[in-house]
Amino acid sequence: MQRRRRLDDKQIARLKVRPKRYTMPDPELLGGFIRVQPSGSKSYVAVTRDPFGKQVWTTVGSTDHLPIEKAREQARAIIANVKGGRPAVEAPPPAPDSFAVVAGNWIKRHVTAKGLRSQAEIERCLGKYVLPHWGDRPFAEIRRSDVARLLDHIEDEHGARQADAVLTIIRSIATWHAARDDNYVVPIVKGMKRCTNGSRTRILDDDELRLIWKAAEEGGQFGSLVQLALLTAQRKDKLLSMRWSDISAEGVWSIPAEDREKGNAGNLVLPELALAILRRQPRILGTDLVFPPTRGKQMSSSHGKLVLEAKLPKMKQWSVHDLRRSARSLMARAGVSPEHAERVLGHVIGGVEGIYDRHSYRDEKRIALEKLAALITEIINPQIINPPADKPADKIVSMRARGRS
Repeated sequence: MQRRRRLDDKQIARLKVRPKRYTMPDPELLGGFIRVQPSGSKSYVAVTRDPFGKQVWTTVGSTDHLPIEKAREQARAIIANVKGGRPAVEAPPPAPDSFAVVAGNWIKRHVTAKGLRSQAEIERCLGKYVLPHWGDRPFAEIRRSDVARLLDHIEDEHGARQADAVLTIIRSIATWHAARDDNYVVPIVKGMKRCTNGSRTRILDDDELRLIWKAAEEGGQFGSLVQLALLTAQRKDKLLSMRWSDISAEGVWSIPAEDREKGNAGNLVLPELALAILRRQPRILGTDLVFPPTRGKQMSSSHGKLVLEAKLPKMKQWSVHDLRRSARSLMARAGVSPEHAERVLGHVIGGVEGIYDRHSYRDEKRIALEKLAALITEIINPQIINPPADKPADKIVSMRARGRS
C-alpha cells in the first residue's frame, strides 16, 4: 500500500526556483496549489469552478507569512464560496461611520445645502466641544450616557447655555441620521437640557455696567467690542463682521444684510462715544475688518471674554448678548419709544405695519442711540452728573433774595 504524500512548511521553503513560473498541487487539498515565481516568491492558490463551469483561480496568500494549515483553511472557504456562486473572498463589513464623518455629511447636506446662517457657529461648536471627544468614535455606538458625560463637561467648563447649544447640534445630527438609517435610535431624550429657566432675561445693573465698562477700557479689541455692543445694541456677529468700508465719513454704519436674514438695523448713525471708540482701533494692513482675526476666521471673542472676566472676579456670569438686552432696557429707561428701539435692534416689525411702513427711521434711530449713549455716560460717570457731597455746587443766590437783604 502506497503511503499518502504530505506537504509541510519546511518542504515548501525548499521548493526550487525555475526559470519559468510553475504550480505544485497540494496533495492534502483538492484544488489547493503552491505557485512558485522565477523571482523566488511563493504563494498559495485555490482553484475550482463556479456554478457556470468557469474555472476560478484565487490567490490565498504568501507562503512567507501564512502557514500551510492556515492557508488550507482559507482555501477551503474560498472553494466553497466559488462553488456556491459567491465571491471568492467575502468583503469585510464596512467600518461604521465615525461621528466626524456623519457630522461632515450633515453639514454638507443639511447646513450648507439650506444656507443656514449659523453654519460658522455650528462648525465652531463641533470643532471645539465635540470632535475632540467623539471625532473617531463610531457614530452608532454613542449612547445616552456618552451624551450626558459630554454635556456635564461642557457645563462645568463653559456653562449650561453652551452645553444646551451643543445638545441642540447633536440632536439635529442624530435626527438627520435616523432619517437615513433603518436601525439607528437617537440617544437623546427629554430632560437632558441644562438650562430650565426658559429664555435668558439677564440684564446688567448700573454697578455692573460701571465695572464692565472700566474693565473693557483696558481689554483690547474685545473690550472695544463690548463697549460697542452696549452702545449700538447689535449682535456680536454683526460687530465681528463690521468693516471700515461700511462706516461712512459722517459716522453712518451700513450693516449688510446676509442671505436668509430676516432683518437687521440697516443704517445706524453712530453716537460720538461709539465713534471715539472706533477711532482708537488700529487699522490692520490687508484687512477691512474693524476687529480683524487673531486666531481662526474671527477675533477670538471667547479668549477675550476670559481675559476680561479675570478682571471681574466678583461679577456673576454674563454674555455679550446680555449687553444687547441691557441696551434695549436702557433705551426704554432713556425714554426711547418701543418701536424705535426695536428698529435699532433690527427686529422684524410684524403685521400690516411691517409690510406697508417702508420709512427708514434713520433720524429716529440716531436719536435713540444718542439717548442711549447719554444714559450710559451718566451711569459710568455718575460724579459728572451728581457731584460728591464733599464738592458741593457753587451757591446760587437769586436776584430777588439779594434785593431784599
